[in-house]
Amino acid sequence: MSTNTDVAVGGGLDWLKWLVTAALLGLGIYGNWYYQDESLLMRVLGLIGIAAVAVGIALQTVRGAAIWALLKASRAEIRRVVWPTRDETLQTTVIVLVLVLVFAFILWLLDSALSWLVSAVIG
Repeated sequence: MSTNTDVAVGGGLDWLKWLVTAALLGLGIYGNWYYQDESLLMRVLGLIGIAAVAVGIALQTVRGAAIWALLKASRAEIRRVVWPTRDETLQTTVIVLVLVLVFAFILWLLDSALSWLVSAVIG
């Protein structure tokens, strides 16, 4: 019974589309290895073409459409983010660097003290 529900929800041929997508990507990898003596530019263009076709097929599935919707929503959310100004970024960076130096100095002092203590005990 669950297979009928999956077919109705997921589209009947989604598994075939994903299989074709995986086969295309595998073909691209094999083709890149097989034609390794050819120009790098031609191999890269071939891989980009095969990847574009594979992504196009994957986007035709229910899961692919959901991923595309998530990416679009994420992009819209990023546009709403209030990014810090250059001055705020610079001030925060300086504060972080100063604190790193302070803690490094404290750890160096602690390491030196422990080193001195261990040498005094060992002799």
